[in-house]
Amino acid sequence: MPVIRPTDALVHELHGARFVSHASPRTGSRELCAWRGEIPAGTVAPVHTVSREEILHLLDGELRVTLDGRTAHLAPGDTVIVTAGTAFGVENPGERTAVTWVTTSVGLEAELADGTRISPPWAR
Repeated sequence: MPVIRPTDALVHELHGARFVSHASPRTGSRELCAWRGEIPAGTVAPVHTVSREEILHLLDGELRVTLDGRTAHLAPGDTVIVTAGTAFGVENPGERTAVTWVTTSVGLEAELADGTRISPPWAR
């Protein structure tokens, strides 16, 4: 029975945010990835297009998300479904770090507006 302890999670930082990966092929999951995202106050992540569906659930703080040009404000308990092929932007307009839980399938990739492709280590 794979049990991932907080001390076993893989930690990555990108664009000012911290990603704490709990479930991925590296920890025994074959199909899904899940991580906690920590997005500091004032962070504006670059808009990116995701290759696979992604579910983002806000645990604490606040976020403003933009999906294909439409913006929504998230409060704790809100969940957003980001479908594959969607241009996705995230920013934290609040005064404290926003904490999210994100789930997707193995192999997620993101493409930035300039064409740069990212294969995040926490999703493979």
